[in-house]
Amino acid sequence: MGGTMTAEPLPGASTGRWPMPPQDGCTVDDFLSLPDLPPHTELVDGSPVFVGPQRNLHAPTPYLPEHGLRATVPEHYRVRRETVVVLTDRTAPEPDLCVLRAGAVRSRRQARFEAEDVVLAVEVVSPESEERDRDTKPHKYARAGIPHFWRVEMTGENDDPVVCVHELDTVTGSYGVTGIHHDRLRLTVPYDVDIDLAAIDHM
Repeated sequence: MGGTMTAEPLPGASTGRWPMPPQDGCTVDDFLSLPDLPPHTELVDGSPVFVGPQRNLHAPTPYLPEHGLRATVPEHYRVRRETVVVLTDRTAPEPDLCVLRAGAVRSRRQARFEAEDVVLAVEVVSPESEERDRDTKPHKYARAGIPHFWRVEMTGENDDPVVCVHELDTVTGSYGVTGIHHDRLRLTVPYDVDIDLAAIDHM
């Protein structure tokens, strides 16, 4: 993601123009202080990444793992949707879902968390985000030491959800696939979960 930012008007920006960034790109602090960014803008390698229009199924799909994660979440964890996670001083993605250590949640208005606060990151793949969700972001999550990663794909004619579960290999610093789940997601890590993936038909 080596693109540079521009001072052209941004979609939905009320000010009409965007302040020029530093020549070598944004730090996380620069990024979080920019006014009127479109919703769910992420920072990757110093460059903002804007989220395009999503398929209709992208909206309900995160609620499946979110509901399942919340149903059995232990007291020492918290589940959050679409919150900024700082991986480095120039990269701050916004996972569709994440499980955080409870001690990291200090306020309902908290706008950012650090990588060490996160035990699970979940990304729901859409056509606009395929490369980032399948390649760029998982590699960065792994390098930041996040122990668990789920990738949710929509497959087949009916866009049925499939969850690819990854666990961090602390020796190689990369993720390995531990399972691909089609109809039901039953796991014991990062804690016990049991999610009916077919429930999307009723959402």
